[in-house]
Amino acid sequence: MCFVCGRENPIGLHVPFFVDGDAVVAEFVPQPEHQGYPGMMHGGLVTTLLDETIGRASFLRDMWTMTGRLEVRFRRPVPIGEKITVVARITRLRHNLMEAEGEVRLADGSVAVEGRGLYLKVPDEQLQELGTAAFGPGGLAAYLAERKEDE
Repeated sequence: MCFVCGRENPIGLHVPFFVDGDAVVAEFVPQPEHQGYPGMMHGGLVTTLLDETIGRASFLRDMWTMTGRLEVRFRRPVPIGEKITVVARITRLRHNLMEAEGEVRLADGSVAVEGRGLYLKVPDEQLQELGTAAFGPGGLAAYLAERKEDE
């Protein structure tokens, strides 16, 4: 039932993610229901999408993380109705900490929002519980299998 990626979440964003080299990428077209000021995506939703994409960079290292700290810089508004691309990369990895950064790019390629954060490794004993809560009874394995079938 993840708000960002969960297909079963009726009010979620339903964002697909993919890997491009050393980066995790998401593409999304904000709709009118995602706006704050007229014609602009709400900053909290932009931050949510950026946080989720940066956090997913940990999957590149077979690691689950949770946000410890996130700093966001808004450079320009994110317009409604135009595709945005969110790109995230790991900048430093330690035993149970990941530092990563990401950006939200507008359709013209310009950077609208930048973020960087510190993400904490989820202890192995919590993974099953979190996987079931986030992805349903089959957990992450079932979710990934379903995604693979759709490709």
